[in-house]
Amino acid sequence: MNKLKLGPIEDETPVKVTVDLPAAVHRDLVDYGKQLAAETGSKVAEPGKLIVPMVARFMESDRGFTRGRKARKA
Repeated sequence: MNKLKLGPIEDETPVKVTVDLPAAVHRDLVDYGKQLAAETGSKVAEPGKLIVPMVARFMESDRGFTRGRKARKA
């Protein structure tokens, strides 16, 4: 039997997380959303919509995290 190129399908079901943010962080997220909207010409995103791409970008750029992840998978 031929081996398929596609590997296991990961569960991509969204997980709801509730986080309490300090007021200063919330204000910064609001300001970031306004600046992003001005820069991209899009509408201002609510702060909650900014958190997921920010966390994802942070983890992608953390070399220690990516090295550790690769080492665990090997």
